[in-house]
Amino acid sequence: MKAVCNVCMHHCRLEPGQEGICLARRNEGGTVICGNYGMVTSLALDPIEKKPLKMFRPGSRVLSVGSFGCNLKCPFCQNYEISMADGESAEKTVGTAYMLPEKLAAMALEYAAEGNIGVAFTYNEPLVGWEYVRDTARLVKEYGMDNVLVTNGSASPEILEKVLPFIDAMNIDLKGFRKEYYRKLGGDLETVKTFIARAVPSCHVELTTLIVPGENDGIEEMEEEAEWIASLGREIPLHVTRFFPQYRMTDRGATDTGHLYRLVETAGKYLENVFAGNVF
Repeated sequence: MKAVCNVCMHHCRLEPGQEGICLARRNEGGTVICGNYGMVTSLALDPIEKKPLKMFRPGSRVLSVGSFGCNLKCPFCQNYEISMADGESAEKTVGTAYMLPEKLAAMALEYAAEGNIGVAFTYNEPLVGWEYVRDTARLVKEYGMDNVLVTNGSASPEILEKVLPFIDAMNIDLKGFRKEYYRKLGGDLETVKTFIARAVPSCHVELTTLIVPGENDGIEEMEEEAEWIASLGREIPLHVTRFFPQYRMTDRGATDTGHLYRLVETAGKYLENVFAGNVF
């Protein structure tokens, strides 16, 4: 029998055995299950600033873990080998290893001596496998450590509530501030705005906007975005980040550095903490 996935705005109606748009969830026996549970494709001890988080535990490191799958289809994705992959293709391209939440949480504790503060769920979209995030994050908190979520914010309010009690910090991609642009990426702006507005009062939140030439690089758009963010809190950090051509978007050059700094200046009229990213 068909089953409807409630994890995000797509509400995929799945036939038995069928995977959702995210390639990480499927209908198994009439129930939508997490098909990437515990399937790790990436694991690294990263500087917290790489998430990017500039104003949460600066100078620390965090054990960063990723799986496969994503519910957006950004043509510039830097982790497309895993985010655009199902389990079979991820295994072929990068390899996967099954890791129980207990093992990952224990590993985080082992690395505390090396400056590790906890676990960051990142690299692909973590919330397409929210059950693993919840189960692992709960154990990490029991060890007295922190959890970081790096997400596109394209999850339903119900799913956010299931993981939010265990999350200490988030970096959320706010990919632009036009509904049309989000539709091109396979997403929905209002879903992300609702997600951000709920997360801000509950944990440390930083936002990232990748500036893609010809897509979301207008001064007026940045004005509107920054003004909206400021309505939630002028202190919320915003990373305005430079685009480089990759994956399926190699038809344009990198973001002009001068224009990026103009956008940073524009956002700074409304926000206290605006950072230029990927500027070398």
